[in-house]
This record gives sequence, C-alpha cells and structure tokens, in this order.
Amino acid sequence: MTAKYTITASTHIDAPPDRVYGIIADYRTGHPNILPKAFRNFAVEQGGIGAGTIIRFDVHAYGTVTKCRAIVTEPEPGRVLIERNVEPTESTTTFTVLPGANGGTDVTFVTEAQSRDGIAGAIERWMSTRFLKKLYAEELQLLAKSAIAITKAGKAGGAR
Repeated sequence: MTAKYTITASTHIDAPPDRVYGIIADYRTGHPNILPKAFRNFAVEQGGIGAGTIIRFDVHAYGTVTKCRAIVTEPEPGRVLIERNVEPTESTTTFTVLPGANGGTDVTFVTEAQSRDGIAGAIERWMSTRFLKKLYAEELQLLAKSAIAITKAGKAGGAR
C-alpha cells in the first residue's frame, strides 16, 4: 500500500503571466535556468517547449541521487503545465500561472506524490515535504528574478 501526499508553494511575481509561463514551459533555456542546484544533469529527450516534452534529471537530496524522467502536458496552455514523473515512481507537479489581483502573476507549484505506509512512509513524507518546500521556494525566487529581468529588459528596449 502507499500513502499520497501533497506539497504546495506559491508566490506573486511582478511580471506578466505570459512571460512567467513562457519561462516555465521552455525546457531548452527558460526552465533549466530556474532550477536549484539540487537538480542536476537536466536534459530534454523530446520536444522542448510545453506539451509533448520529455525531460530527465537527477535530484540530489540527503546524500542520495534520484534519477527522474517526466512527460509534460498542458491541460490549459498558458495557465497550467504538468510534469508527470514516470520514473522512478509516479508523481505529478502542476505549475499554475494566473494573473494577479493587482497586476503581475500568481504562481503555484503543487506536487502530488506517493510514499510507503507506516512509520517509514511518514518519515519519507516529512523529509520529502521539507526538502521540496525549500527547493520550490528557491525555484520560485529564481523564476521571479528571471521574469522580472526579462520584463525590465523589454521595457528598456521599447515595445516588442
């Protein structure tokens, strides 16, 4: 048996939603630039922009390396992108990008994963949640920095 658990992280970014979403959906240049150091050996196997992209990467955590492979879908292009991890275990991370109430963009990452039952599973969920919350906070900061820099560069260069 397995137990399901969810990790959520959100932020507001002072940049347009299409700019923020574009960085997340661009697995060739945008997305790799917002990944914290725990993500290594990031590679695109197929595609590169949004739906149909297949990626692989290693996650370094607590002295171990987990090799991952994920398939990207876009149930709502421009708003919702999902990475479905198919190796080593199935999990999903949903990236939701919405216009902010007072301008800018609200971004939320939600990972749904599974762990073992019992005490070992409880420890696994606790450690994974702690690790991913820290990782996502850093990734959201890098996303904001990138989106704001691109927005400022666009304004400095005039309308595009």
